[in-house]
Amino acid sequence: MRAKITGVGSHIPDVVRKNEEFMNHEFLNNDGSSFGSDNATIIQKFVAITGIEERRYMNDALVTSDMATFAAQKAIADAHCDPETIDFIIVAHNYGDVKPDGGSSDMVPSLASRVKNKLGIKNPKCVAYDLLFGCPGWILGVTQADSFIKSGLAKKVLVIGAEALSRVVDPHDRDSMIYSDGAGAAILEPSHNEHGILGQATATYTEEETYFIFNETSYNKVVENKTKYIKMYGRRIYNFALSKVPEGMKEAMDQAGVNIKDLKKIFIHQANEKMDEAIVNRFYKLYDMEVPKDIMPMVIHKLGNSSVATVPTVMDLVIRGQMPQHKVEKGDVVMFASVGAGMNINAIVYRY
Repeated sequence: MRAKITGVGSHIPDVVRKNEEFMNHEFLNNDGSSFGSDNATIIQKFVAITGIEERRYMNDALVTSDMATFAAQKAIADAHCDPETIDFIIVAHNYGDVKPDGGSSDMVPSLASRVKNKLGIKNPKCVAYDLLFGCPGWILGVTQADSFIKSGLAKKVLVIGAEALSRVVDPHDRDSMIYSDGAGAAILEPSHNEHGILGQATATYTEEETYFIFNETSYNKVVENKTKYIKMYGRRIYNFALSKVPEGMKEAMDQAGVNIKDLKKIFIHQANEKMDEAIVNRFYKLYDMEVPKDIMPMVIHKLGNSSVATVPTVMDLVIRGQMPQHKVEKGDVVMFASVGAGMNINAIVYRY
């Protein structure tokens, strides 16, 4: 027995923020000093590296658990399931519900409990909990769902990845242009045939890597502000990802026992276009192969990096035919892969 995805859904916020809207931002170095380049040059270099041209923010009336609920409703409808029969609701996120004006993260009660409430599920045996695992959180949630189903503890699991990074970014940090908001969800149920999760790999590195992504006050040292924002050491993360993620992807493939030539798509965390391309290139080099054409669907150009939401969102868009150049057919083998705060990596090999 293994777990298979029977329903998918995503929520892409309505507010579009284009790169040119950052032209008047005052970007600073981490010591508060000014950059030597003007914003036009900064943005030009930013696009060349990340591929991001615009990103999505949710409107001020919503919080993260709202987006999670919207994505969940679509996944439930797609699976044609009764919400009262769901055994577990797992919500992967990192910052909880944050109001539009920023401030502290609201995580009590859990976002999963809030989603269960908003879905109107009354069954107390439907257990709802949150999962904090950085950007790879949704994939880890899917792995946990697989374990619950294999052990007989569950027959139906809802796994959601939702994040509103626009509300935890420092406007004086040029990395703030990377981040966005969104949510993606999937229903998993038992599979008694060859379809479903075939293999997985997960790892956490906590030596020097622990604080590659962290929270810190604004780069603007003139104005007193005790609010902490998401920060990262981009170059260190890039090198870490290139070193560790391809190994994890290969471990999952080896566990699955699938020929690399049968892999049709890689749904990778939409963090940085150049980094993702380098990861996939290095992965195929482990098999002495060139990267196949159109193996990696990318939505980062228009949606930015919405952390735990990126993988389920790009999967949903492909499955629903919203990316015409990409498609997944019954029997196709695909991979989910991610890297993020922790530092954590993971990968799943899955047969549709």
